[in-house]
Amino acid sequence: MRATKKIKARHSLASVQKGWEAFQKMSGMRHIANDKDYEEVVALADALVDIGAMDEKHASHSLFAVLADLIYAYDQRNYRQADVHGVDLLRFLMEQHDLRQNQLPEIGTQSVVSEILAGKRDLTVTHIRGLSERFGLSPAVFF
Repeated sequence: MRATKKIKARHSLASVQKGWEAFQKMSGMRHIANDKDYEEVVALADALVDIGAMDEKHASHSLFAVLADLIYAYDQRNYRQADVHGVDLLRFLMEQHDLRQNQLPEIGTQSVVSEILAGKRDLTVTHIRGLSERFGLSPAVFF
């Protein structure tokens, strides 16, 4: 019985391989082995974004999700990001939103913000909750 299943699997595999080769030629989707592959897969993902495939109800959403996973895996292998600490993120957000220390009521007074930026104080859960709501970010990014 097991031998029969292997024979059937081989026949199915041959069909899958033919279909996969045709699909790769037609779509450009494949394992990302180098920067050229990366650029082609990113272009395909961008085209899918343009037609609305990020929406989970879109017919091509599953294809977009697979491409996004391939892109993410390649990025993780080749472009490791340094860990960003909550204070570094706070500095970045302040710069991007052109904010001064006295414009962060989620943290408190200017002196409290200054102490946090100087490393003399840590962000509290209350600070993080307020900042994540203000900037539309997950609280996890501050930890």
